[in-house]
Amino acid sequence: MLNPDPQLQNLLQQQWPTAQAAGHFFALPGLSGQSVRVQMPQGELLARRAPPQPIPFVDRQREYRILQQLRHAQLGPQPLAWRHPWLLQSWLPGEVLTSAQFNAQRQAIVALLQRLHQQPLTGYRLRLAPLLQRYWQLCRQRHWRWQRRLQRLLQQGEPQPLRLAPLHMDVHAGNLIATPEGLRLIDWEYAADGDVALELAAVCAVDGDTRSAWITDYAARAQLDEPALACQMQRWQPWLQLLMASWYQLRAEQSQDDTLLQLAQASWHDL
Repeated sequence: MLNPDPQLQNLLQQQWPTAQAAGHFFALPGLSGQSVRVQMPQGELLARRAPPQPIPFVDRQREYRILQQLRHAQLGPQPLAWRHPWLLQSWLPGEVLTSAQFNAQRQAIVALLQRLHQQPLTGYRLRLAPLLQRYWQLCRQRHWRWQRRLQRLLQQGEPQPLRLAPLHMDVHAGNLIATPEGLRLIDWEYAADGDVALELAAVCAVDGDTRSAWITDYAARAQLDEPALACQMQRWQPWLQLLMASWYQLRAEQSQDDTLLQLAQASWHDL
């Protein structure tokens, strides 16, 4: 059990005056910042702290506002409160998907994504060019392939969206919960408006062996031309590769985690 941050205690007591005395706090693993499971007589909730070190585009206030906009869509947790640096949201009961379940439930995940992509725009646009430049500024070690790829992409400019929609941008097995009411997405810290083809390209980066099946299923459900979707995903591929490599590099430097360092090195080698 964890001794809670005083700011978190104050926020909880503001929302539920009896929470401070009766609450139990449990730290959860995570790379983007502290997440705490809070158990109270009123129920369970998740507290997500703003990262102590800057991670480009991660903004708990934006995350809270997007969850507020999506609160009736049955896509993820319910936002409860936000006061810097803590975001409070409902705890989703259920089991995290395994990699095998992720692949087996592809059609259900596609349906969930399509429901997200049908929601009104959030007003927060995801732009990869300034995001990649921000990673470049924050990292101390810069691989020579990074500069070459970044300059090339900035000269080309981002692809025009095939279809603009709200995106989650971190869809993988660990961020999908099988709840009694169906699949739900957690960890909305990268959510924003962007191209649906970019979202699907990111999903296929996780589950590349069944890429063609993801494209076929999504194109059919979203009523998109399958070859056009595949081509647009291919246009986003170099942007996505550089984004993933940049993320690994920054998080490796911030955390000094050997696994992240190895992933960063492998990512630069693959560029």
